[in-house]
Amino acid sequence: MVIFNSEIHLSTEGWTDTRDITPQVREQIKTSKIQNGLVTVFVPGSTASVTTMEFEPNLVKDLKETAERWAPSDKRYHHDATWGDDNGFAHMRHLLMGPSLTVPLHKGKLTLGTWQQIVFVDFDNRPRDRSVFVHILGE
Repeated sequence: MVIFNSEIHLSTEGWTDTRDITPQVREQIKTSKIQNGLVTVFVPGSTASVTTMEFEPNLVKDLKETAERWAPSDKRYHHDATWGDDNGFAHMRHLLMGPSLTVPLHKGKLTLGTWQQIVFVDFDNRPRDRSVFVHILGE
């Protein structure tokens, strides 16, 4: 069993900025030389998430609109009083989507569907420099 760890760096705009990170994850798989196993993608922090979706412009717009319905950015949250950063909505969106994703790796390829990409979503209310960790376990 081999374990490979790496990091992807992103500069984001916040406000449900959605980025396709599939190419970067595939590059890490290639570097790892692992053929079969599990790929876990994890974002530390509590205002961003990782998931899969068909990464196309109108679905990205749909995600932004849906996230606004999940946790409206113009609502006051109890968390906003804690730090005064007015990003309670970003924390709530993160809670609904989660910080990580695990995808099986088979013959050196992610087992994603034809129209499925790995995406990073930054819900915070400001631009951020983010790290995404890629952990590959296999042989």
